[in-house]
Amino acid sequence: MTVNVYVPTPFRHLVGNRVRVRAAGGNLREVMDDLDVQFPGFAAQVRDGSGEIATHIGVYVNQIEVEALDGEATALAVGDEVAFIPALAGGAGVALTPEMVERYSRHLIMPQVGSVGQRGIIAARVLVVGAGGLGSPVALYLALAGVGTIGLIDFDVVDRSNLQRQILHQTADIDRPKVESARETLLAHNPNVDVVLHEAPLTSDNAFEVIGQYDIVVNGADNFATRYLVNDACYLLEKKLVDGSILMFDGQATTYLPGQGCYRCLYPAPPPPGMVPSCAEAGVLGAMCATIGSIQATEVLKLVLGQGQPLVNRLLLYDALSLEFRTVRIRRDPECPLCGDHPTITELIDYEAFCGSPFPHPGDADAPA
Repeated sequence: MTVNVYVPTPFRHLVGNRVRVRAAGGNLREVMDDLDVQFPGFAAQVRDGSGEIATHIGVYVNQIEVEALDGEATALAVGDEVAFIPALAGGAGVALTPEMVERYSRHLIMPQVGSVGQRGIIAARVLVVGAGGLGSPVALYLALAGVGTIGLIDFDVVDRSNLQRQILHQTADIDRPKVESARETLLAHNPNVDVVLHEAPLTSDNAFEVIGQYDIVVNGADNFATRYLVNDACYLLEKKLVDGSILMFDGQATTYLPGQGCYRCLYPAPPPPGMVPSCAEAGVLGAMCATIGSIQATEVLKLVLGQGQPLVNRLLLYDALSLEFRTVRIRRDPECPLCGDHPTITELIDYEAFCGSPFPHPGDADAPA
C-alpha cells in the first residue's frame, strides 16, 4: 500500500523539491525504508547514528505524533499522511525547539505555513487595543498560534459584567487590572510568547510611542475617539491595522494597509454623541466576540504569512440573527483628510473634541467599524 508523505523544506532537495511524495509500506518503518530507496540520503536526515529516529525530528501520522502511537511500528493504511518535521534554527534569529515543533505541529504540516511561516509568526509583533470582548479572542488565538510579542493596552479593571464575553478573565480576576489578568491567561496557554503590558489609556500623547513598537495593530476599542486615534496613528506610522466591532447581534471587520485607504475613508466623521448606543446601553451577545475576534486573528496571521486575500478595501458584515455574512467594497477616498491626495491631517489631533466625547476604556468594540 502507499501513503502520502509531507516533506519539509530542508529535505526537499532530496525529492526534487516536491512538497509531497508517495511511499510504500504497511508501517512507518517500511515507509521510511522505501523513502531511502527512492531518495538516497533521506534516512540520514531523519535517523541518528544508532538508526533510531533522531530526537530533533518530529514524525506524525495523520497529524498525531508517532510517540503517542506505536513509534516506527505504527500501522498505516492507504491514504494516510506521514509528516517529518525537523527542529530548525534561523530566520530573524528564531529557533524552533522540539517543544515548539510539537506545539505548532498542525501549522508546520500546512504548506501555507511550514517552518518558515511559523518562524515568521514567532518573530511577529502585534498590538491588541483593548483586553475586552474582541481583544480576548484575538489575543488568545494569537498566543496559541505563537505570535512572539503580543502587546496589550488597556487601563480598565475586570468587572463581573465583563465575564459574559471576555474570555481572558475569570471570576477570581474581578477588580484586577485587565492587562494583568490577560497576561496570566495567555502565558498559561503558551509560555513561549512575550506579553507586553501598556496599562494606560491610548492618547495622542503616547500613541506613536506605543504603536511604533509593533508590526500590526488590532483595534478592539469601544469608542469613536480611540478608533479614530488608532486609525490616524497607524496610517501616519505606516502600520497595518485590523479593525473590528460588535453591537447586539451585528459585527463588522476590515483590514487597512498603508496607502490603501483608512477608517476615515469609510466614515469621514463620527456620529453625533449618543446617536450610536454602546454595549453597556444596548448590549452584545457574548458569542459575537468569538466570531469577529477570530476573524481579526485570522487576518493578522494571513498578513504575517503573506497568504490569501485580507479584508483590504472590503468590509465584512455579520448579522448573527439571520446568520448571514456580507461583504461590501470600500475604496480609498481621494478627498480623505488623512490618506487622500491632499491630506490636511498630518499629525494626531484632539480626538475627544473631534468626536464630542471623552476616552472611555478600550474594552469592547461597540462602535461601528
